[in-house]
Amino acid sequence: MKARRTPYQVFRAVALALVVVSLLAPLVWMVAASFKTNVDIYDTGKAFVFTPVLENYSKVLDQANYFQFIGNSLWVAFAATVLSLILGVPAAYSMSRFNMRKSALVVLMARVIPGVSLLVPWYYVFSNLKLVGGFSVLVLSHMFVSLPLVVYIMMGFFDGLPLELEESALVDGLTHIGAFRRITLPLSAPGIATAGILSFIFSWNNFMFALVLSGADTKTLPVAIFDFVGYASIDWGGLMAASTVVTLPIMVIALFVQKYVVSGLTAGATKG
Repeated sequence: MKARRTPYQVFRAVALALVVVSLLAPLVWMVAASFKTNVDIYDTGKAFVFTPVLENYSKVLDQANYFQFIGNSLWVAFAATVLSLILGVPAAYSMSRFNMRKSALVVLMARVIPGVSLLVPWYYVFSNLKLVGGFSVLVLSHMFVSLPLVVYIMMGFFDGLPLELEESALVDGLTHIGAFRRITLPLSAPGIATAGILSFIFSWNNFMFALVLSGADTKTLPVAIFDFVGYASIDWGGLMAASTVVTLPIMVIALFVQKYVVSGLTAGATKG
């Protein structure tokens, strides 16, 4: 005899369904709208039944020169992620192993401070240094998000690694740097992968810094989407196609690496 569902189980199933629908509905509508003409997008009768067209993607990939913007986004996200890992991993190790809690508090504050509050002073400083519009200023500004994220994740990961392994290495004659390089760093590979993946995703999706600090030749994909927003009208079909081009690569990456991200985040949840 089939067991009756409790009110809690029903509530949980309904809540889960609402969350899934609320998350997927905008994405489904975006992808569907990218295959519609502007006339069909405004026609509510063709919300689900319509004749697909590819001219929006042709407009994005051919006319709007989006391959250049894709390359810009890849380069900025990759450079910001690599530099953040190079600086953030040793910093997180030092804060974790040498009890540098004040420095950790500064990193936490850097994550809390709204980035928009720094845009005006950044623009003033970088414009005087003649850096506005170049890739270097974009990489540095994206590191404001990536570097604290890397330090925050890796501190939790290092806290979860057994300290006895490093103490044994020190007894065998290794220095703290040697123990870090030979023992701790290889064991922290899942955490580094997690921090790198999340850092890349945040940098890829960053819009605000690139909007203010990029130039015509260094625009990233999120900024290039604004080309479809005009003063008098909006090209909704092109806008949805461009948004799909920005979103789908990150969604594919997230689907393939989600188990590594989860394992890396939970590895430092308990102290070993």
